[in-house]
Amino acid sequence: MAELTVNVVSAERALWSGPAKSVVAKTPEGEIGILAGHEPVLALLVEGPLRIEQPDGSKLLVAVHGGFFSMANNEVQVIAEVAELAADINLERAKEALARAQAAGVEDENAAARRAETRIAVAAAASAAR
Repeated sequence: MAELTVNVVSAERALWSGPAKSVVAKTPEGEIGILAGHEPVLALLVEGPLRIEQPDGSKLLVAVHGGFFSMANNEVQVIAEVAELAADINLERAKEALARAQAAGVEDENAAARRAETRIAVAAAASAAR
């Protein structure tokens, strides 16, 4: 079975690169799932989890906060404004950030609340998968 080659980078650093069976990302239109042989795609990413299924069946979760997603010739490029691997997310700090954002209740903090909610969801999903 053909595989994808996936690269995930943020403005700060390269996060992950490797082979994958599938990738699922969140776009403004909803989730998009990619398998080997998919037609070329270029899409915006919104806050949400990026799910990568590796060839051995294990799942890699990444909290993505905006960016771009492209697929061509079985190569997936994820260029995120901000992204964190699930393993790098401190769940307690994310919960504290969410509480601060909700307490502030201002428009700019809504973006902070969405980031914190995404981080919590990704970290919780990764913990449940273990």
